[in-house]
This record gives sequence, structure tokens and C-alpha cells, in this order.
Amino acid sequence: MTEAVGDFGLIGLAVMGQNLILNAADHGYTVVAFNRTVSKVDHFLENEAKGKSIVGAHSIEELCKKLKRPRRIMLLVKAGQAVDDFIAALLPFLEQGDIIIDGGNSHFPDSNRRTQELAKKGIRFVGAGVSGGEEGARYGPSIMPGGNEEAWPYLKDIFQDISAKSNGEACCEWVGDEGAGHFVKMVHNGIEYGDMQLICEAYDILHRGVGLTPTEIGEVFEKWNKGVLDSFLIEITKDILKYNDPADGKPLVEKILDSAGQKGTGKWTAINALDLGMPVTLIGESVFARCLSSIKAERVRASSILDGPEIPPFSGDKQQVIDDLEQALYASKIISYAQGFMLLREAAKEYSWKLNMPAIALMWRGGCIIRSVFLADITNAYRENPELENLLFNDFFKSAITKAQPGWRRSIIKGIEWGLPTPCFSTALSFYDGYRTKTLPANLLQAQRDYFGAHTFRVNPEFASESLPEGQDIHINWTGRGGNVSASTYLA
Repeated sequence: MTEAVGDFGLIGLAVMGQNLILNAADHGYTVVAFNRTVSKVDHFLENEAKGKSIVGAHSIEELCKKLKRPRRIMLLVKAGQAVDDFIAALLPFLEQGDIIIDGGNSHFPDSNRRTQELAKKGIRFVGAGVSGGEEGARYGPSIMPGGNEEAWPYLKDIFQDISAKSNGEACCEWVGDEGAGHFVKMVHNGIEYGDMQLICEAYDILHRGVGLTPTEIGEVFEKWNKGVLDSFLIEITKDILKYNDPADGKPLVEKILDSAGQKGTGKWTAINALDLGMPVTLIGESVFARCLSSIKAERVRASSILDGPEIPPFSGDKQQVIDDLEQALYASKIISYAQGFMLLREAAKEYSWKLNMPAIALMWRGGCIIRSVFLADITNAYRENPELENLLFNDFFKSAITKAQPGWRRSIIKGIEWGLPTPCFSTALSFYDGYRTKTLPANLLQAQRDYFGAHTFRVNPEFASESLPEGQDIHINWTGRGGNVSASTYLA
């Protein structure tokens, strides 16, 4: 009879899987490793895992037999059908109360479905977002678990032990029901798209606009990384910009094709924002910026056909432009996170989840790709007021964005004057200006909709009258030629 020695099982020995296993072993857990290509198990045991509390399994059945009850099995496999296939393969060897964890980049509706389906079979399913890349997995990732909450007491110790720590607090806490963990990871990835695009826009202004070399821009980023922008992405950008091709000593970044890839999580965030009617504009623009970059051949043709301003040799105060850009980047990041938390708040309402906002901010403070000092301020804001309606209503962020505004606006003006695209800087400011506007021109838009489609409108309460009653859907015969029948009102 096979002895049940394992505290934790993990399926999938790619980079993330191997590193998470090594991480768990370092923290005193005995881990059972399995991979569809079984030879990978033996190679791992003979090399990276040698001498550690890691045992191998050569079949799903053996994996399950080697685990203590309740079994805790984590899948780190490609999202989609592969997850369902492994779940189906595991089920014959599991018992009521066992736990399956999907640690891949799954779409949250799949995690909703899996939680519900497995609960009917007595199996506790957890969809856990994991962020931090190879190094994070090895030494402490950010882990965002959600699903069947009955599983959490059995996972809390191991997940919090292996996760990153921020000021002694684990960057892992229970997120919420069903697909909430993967939803939070999806929003994290969307914010990551936005942060990366904002950094690229700052680089473009400094490189093409001001005329700085990549090494000089790397030095600017190095200084920024000691202030309010201190973050993982600023730090790695500094390293990238200072890296020269060993073959000729020239900046490698300038040799990389300007056509960005994406795996879909930013797109999912933008689509979900549209579905929920939330103006998450910055993440949306960052996705579209990648799409625009990908039509490289068409852009090359357009560059020889379409006119725009010539960028003159820079004359002026370089340090002022750099300081303004630092403020533009900071203010735009505040907007991006404010929008991200708006989406989380609306999702909690829509899907009846109890999302732990302070814990989510804490989870992103360490281990993950968007980790930054900035997130400590967000954690504090939600700890002060867990029901905070919008991040911009917090005194700290209200003050920060007020202070950043002049430089933020000047940076965008520079981009416009030089013909440099700033989609994320610009949309962040447009959102801010729209959000702080008491009366938007949507009154005219509603009139247009009623004119051509009898879609009705509601009267502004201060102008309500007998003919224009407050709170009612009104249709006007604008030309005298239309009828009195109106269309039903609906939200698309």
C-alpha cells in the first residue's frame, strides 16, 4: 500500500510549477509532483528537487494515494480545456472534502462553473490567481484565492507561508466566492497592462521628444524608483534601458520589434468593464495600444503617407519635462487603480461576492508584477474605510492627484505638440475631468437618441414641470412629424 506522505500535490512542472514546489519544500511541506510527460517528474527529482522534501508520482492515481487527507492538489497547467481534463482525471481517485486548486490564468466564469459543479460532487474547488513570475513563484508570489470557502482553513497556512510578505503580512488572503480569485487576478493583469503602457509613453516622450538616450532614460527611471513611483515595473524598466547588446555595445531595447504580444487577460478586463458598464478606460486604451502596435506593416505604410508635426530638436528645461512626466505617471496610475477598484466594487454587486478590498490591495503590495510602495497607500485607504466609494475620495489620493495635475496636463500637451501618442496619459486625464464634472453633455446625447429613435429621456429635476414630470421616461415629437410612440428603455 502506498503511504500518504504528501502535504500538497502539484500538477504541471513548467517554470511556475517547479518553482512553487521548491518554495513549498523550503517551508517544510512535503510536496508530491506530477506531470503529464512523466519523464519530466524523474528529471526534476534528479536535479532541482534532489535532497528536498519532494516526491514524484507517475500517475494521477499514485499522486492521490501519496497525499494526506483532505488532499490538496494544485493545477498549474494551461487555462481552458486542460484544466477540465485534469479535473476529470482526478475525480475517480478523490474523496468528499478533497480540494482542487487551479493556479493558472483561468477566466473567472470557468472558475464559477467549476466551483458549482465540483461542490455537487463533494469536492472543494479553489481558483487562485498567482502573480510574480518565475522569481515570485520561487521566493514568494502574490496569491489570490477564491472559490469554495470551506477549503480556506486547509490552504491558509501553506498559501500564506509560501506567499510574498509586505511588512510582515502575507500577500495572500481569501478573496471571495466562486471565480472571485481569478477575477481579481484578471483585474491585476489589466492594471499591469496599463502600468506598462504608461511607462512606455513616458519613455517615448523622453526618447523621441526630449532626445535622451536609453541609458539616460534608465538613469531617470532609477531616480523615479526612489520616490512615489518605486515599483517592480519601474525597476525592471531601468535595467532594460541600461542593457547594451554585448555584440556591439548598443542599447538592446532599440533593436526589439515594436509589435506587442498579449495573452488575453487585459482584453478580458476591458470586456468585463463594458459588460458591467464601468468606465475602466485606461486598461481599455492599453489593450488597444497593443493592438495598434501589432499592425506594424500598416503603420510603416502610414508613416510615409500621413503628415504630422515634426519633432524639433529639444530646447528648454529637460528637468522640468522629467519632473512633469513623473507626476503624469503617478496621477495616471492613481486613475488606473481607482478604475480597477471601481470594477471590483461593481463585480461584487453583480456577482454577489463579498470582496475584501483592503486584502486585495495588500495582496498586490508584494510578490506580484504590479507591486509598488504605492499599494501601501491603497491598503491604508481601504483599511480606513472598507466601504470607500472611490479611491479619489480618500484624502491622501485626492491631495496627490491635485498636486500632480499641472505636470500631468503639461506632459500631455507636450505629447500633442510633438505628435507623440499618449493614449493612456490622455484617457486618464479625460476620465478625471469627466468624473469631476457635475453636468456632462450627455443631455444632448439623450435628446439625439430620442429624436432619431424615440428612446426617451428623463428631465433634470431642477427643471421638472407638469409637462416634463420628474422621474418619468419622456418622448418628444421634435419635428411635429413624428408619432407619440416611444421605444422601451434599456441598458445595453
